[in-house]
Amino acid sequence: MSTVEHFNYDNAIVKKFAIASMTFGIIGMLVGLLIALQLVFPSLNFDLPYTSFGRLRPLHTNAVIFAFVGNGIFMGVYYSLQRLLKAPMYSKLLSNIHFWGWQAIIVAAAITLPLGLTSSKEYAELEWPIDISIALVWVVFGINMFGTILKRRERHMYVAIWFYIATWVTVTMLHIFNNLALPVDMFKSYSVFAGVQDALVQWWYGHNAVAFFLTTPYLGLMYYFLPKAANRPVYSYRLSIIHFWALIFIYIWAGPHHLLYTSLPDWAQSLGMVFSLMLIAPSWGGMLNGLLTLRGAWDKVRTDPVLKFMVVAITAYGMSTFEGPMMSIKSFNAITHYTDWTIAHVHVGALGWNGMLTFGVIYWLIPKLYNTKLHSVRLANVHFWLGTLGIIFYAVPLYWGGVTQQLMWKQFSPDGFLVYGNFLETVTQIIPMYALRAVGGAMFFSGLFVMLYNIVKTMKSGTFQAEEAASAPALERKVVKHKGEHWHRGLERKSILLTGLSLLAVAIGGLMEILPMMWVESNVPKIATVQPYTPLELEGRDLYIREGCVGCHSQMIRPFRSETERYGEFSKSGEFIYDRPFLWGSKRTGPDLHRVGGKYSDSWHYNHMIDPQSMSPGSIMPAYPWMAVNDLSLSNTAKKIEVLQMLDTPYPEGYAEQAVADAKAQAKEVADRLRTDGIEQEGLEEKEIVALIAYLQRLGTDIKKMKDPKAEN
Repeated sequence: MSTVEHFNYDNAIVKKFAIASMTFGIIGMLVGLLIALQLVFPSLNFDLPYTSFGRLRPLHTNAVIFAFVGNGIFMGVYYSLQRLLKAPMYSKLLSNIHFWGWQAIIVAAAITLPLGLTSSKEYAELEWPIDISIALVWVVFGINMFGTILKRRERHMYVAIWFYIATWVTVTMLHIFNNLALPVDMFKSYSVFAGVQDALVQWWYGHNAVAFFLTTPYLGLMYYFLPKAANRPVYSYRLSIIHFWALIFIYIWAGPHHLLYTSLPDWAQSLGMVFSLMLIAPSWGGMLNGLLTLRGAWDKVRTDPVLKFMVVAITAYGMSTFEGPMMSIKSFNAITHYTDWTIAHVHVGALGWNGMLTFGVIYWLIPKLYNTKLHSVRLANVHFWLGTLGIIFYAVPLYWGGVTQQLMWKQFSPDGFLVYGNFLETVTQIIPMYALRAVGGAMFFSGLFVMLYNIVKTMKSGTFQAEEAASAPALERKVVKHKGEHWHRGLERKSILLTGLSLLAVAIGGLMEILPMMWVESNVPKIATVQPYTPLELEGRDLYIREGCVGCHSQMIRPFRSETERYGEFSKSGEFIYDRPFLWGSKRTGPDLHRVGGKYSDSWHYNHMIDPQSMSPGSIMPAYPWMAVNDLSLSNTAKKIEVLQMLDTPYPEGYAEQAVADAKAQAKEVADRLRTDGIEQEGLEEKEIVALIAYLQRLGTDIKKMKDPKAEN
């Protein structure tokens, strides 16, 4: 007979992550509300670099994903893992290193992103020193988690732990590959991937960051906290097995559905679409497993705010995981992509699935940690309705706006001309939808303060148990198999084997999609006239990245008549071979810019950047007056050329030595043209705006040279 062992669960680390999640939830959503209002009232950009939409948008997404949701994940994992394994965390020291390291990363993001220090990769904007820090802290978390698993007193690993393991393994793989880059200095790097290859790797990461950071760990939390809150067992053990393995295997293939109708080879687009459609089955299997767990407990759902939050969260998960595969169908994607429909879809998942489940877990967890009751069930219900109605008021106007945008973009007159040839007409039409979105966001945001008050009062009414006493028999070395036991039970006892099979399941899809793109040259055919950027254009491109222009402007003309009529010839994969990173974008608040080169004069671009409304009355684009004031730094230009040469960009040997002189010469040419057009400014050739203009005037011009017979002479 096993000896009963006594130990203590570490609740202190759970409390820290809970407080951090609530704190950063308020900060992240405050920034989100501000940028939502900026689309209605552009003056709220304040004509300042650090508060402009382009720089604040990645701050908002990173704060919500990695600060609010990330801390919420760790809160739930550290609480549930100890109890499921009947063991305290492997190391308190590692727990605290993990906590403070993660908060330091968040603070670093909050400082660097408004400063314009960004790699411009969706959900992975942080520069290379922070990326390395993330990897190190993630490894600390992994050692702590797997160390706890190995010293457990419960041989069987519950389904929630499977999802935690898959999360750690896959996020590790995604983070490493997507952030492979060569540094220029402490604040600048260039991706080892370029153009189409970079796009595929980025959305392999980006989609699966949603899958394995915003979904799988939360499914683990659902499988633990929902049965606890409802006091009922999970509906189906067999369904949980199918849910887990099918989900982690299929999800990893779905990234290319973000790149439909782009320059990505058709075979990769088709793979992404097929596997995205297959995702409906395991996703809805998980949703049904969650909702059916509440069978016979619906009377409790009507009165318990914790279960209300969880039911809405699981329902939002079901909605977004149905909508995502639908958006992967090419004909449907042709309507939704680059519109505000995508923004609505993302926020149904972020606010509904992640937000509401986090709130439900916090409302259940804090009274447990403080050995008391929730201060006010009524206030929790108020928060529930503010959150639920806020999601509706947020999402519905953007769905409406997305359909409006696409219909206006594609509408032709009986004579065959675009009805809305001026893109700005399609922007001003949806400003009322943006206003309603901001109202919904404000409702959701106000609910956070109701929760914060309720939780603080709950904490004050109880006594916090930093160390919770527990006991369990020591783990017996001999494995006892029961007659008729399900085959999967044996796998659940073998943590190393389960981890290895999880890695295999998620690695197959990535290898099958990415390796052919890297090794088969025909996937990215070369175009003879496409040349590397000049030093000044390269500096201008980096300024474009710094200001977050990719958040509102795409650089990808799809093969639709409506787009080729509006923007010019559709984009070719060979045009992007020197783009590090790719800048195809995900949203068009402004028009596509891939063929903007030569479309307007230099002075038009100058005036448009200083005062957008002067060139486009009614525009909601922020102004960038500092670019006409700031001196252009060329101190790193030579180093940038050297790094790009290491990445096989065909600059002539030794070109770095003359790069600065070439940049200054081209800057003078641009400045002279501006002066010819009446732009009188002292030292104009030394300003940042000249480099940005040079870059914008380059866009899409290489393909024109291919068609110009003189270009071949």
